[in-house]
Amino acid sequence: MSRLNYHHLYYFWQVAKGGNLTETAQRLHVSQSALSAQIKQLEHSMQVQLFSRQGRKLVLTDSGYQTLKYADDIFSRGAELEQLLLKGMQPQSSPIRIGTLATMSRNFIESFITPLLATADSRYSLVSMNQTALLNALAQHHLDLVLSNIAVQGNDSQLWQCRLLARQPVAVIGPPGKALSDNLAAYQQQRWVLPPVQSPIRTAFDAFAAQYQLRPDVVAEADDMAMLRLLARDSGALSVMPEVVVKDELKSGRLQKYLTLPQLYENFYIITTQRELLHPQLAVLLQAFTQTT
Repeated sequence: MSRLNYHHLYYFWQVAKGGNLTETAQRLHVSQSALSAQIKQLEHSMQVQLFSRQGRKLVLTDSGYQTLKYADDIFSRGAELEQLLLKGMQPQSSPIRIGTLATMSRNFIESFITPLLATADSRYSLVSMNQTALLNALAQHHLDLVLSNIAVQGNDSQLWQCRLLARQPVAVIGPPGKALSDNLAAYQQQRWVLPPVQSPIRTAFDAFAAQYQLRPDVVAEADDMAMLRLLARDSGALSVMPEVVVKDELKSGRLQKYLTLPQLYENFYIITTQRELLHPQLAVLLQAFTQTT
């Protein structure tokens, strides 16, 4: 069993913040001797000195400063827990925990969290995993939401809430200056870097190629959009991806869009679980993203 007495720690925390034993005792409506005895018991149980005396003034030792830092966190989190339980809401200061599919476009993720980037006091964490790990973390309340390009359906034991955030048209992207047009025959002799065959974009592209009797020369595959962006930029081959993935390269002219593929989209989803308590920043993010798309 832990030797740390949180009642004693609370009294230490109050004295350390106020810096004056007498004034703190008056504010807490306890005697000065009782307050001092509580702190001495904490020091004895932890076998450490938290204060040193300089005349009539109490000064924190190095151990005292470390203890104060932890006590600040402990009791501020306690206040957040009280607000959560009594008012049924998480405080705005609580970090929102966002899971992202490892193979997703980083540009899309950044566009979704723009309201957090623009607010100085926002707190958030981003964790990148595969789909199974993301859903497990979400189910265990380690994440507040998941961003993915793979839809998910609930079952009797776990009711996922999967909402379509955006549909991005998929385009043929490549180095500038190629003599290509809307005539699909011009794409017959080109080299390609593509997503792997199990990805939704590749499945749709292969169906498109079969429909128009294209036989793409696939020289490389990558399941990560960041890697696919680099291959499209540096290999000289064509690729297929949403424009958002390479928006900076398109703007600078390092890459060029040659063709928007008809009826071919990448879908982006937000996945949550059915909970009584949702992070307040979630509604802010959804509203802001809806207004910009």
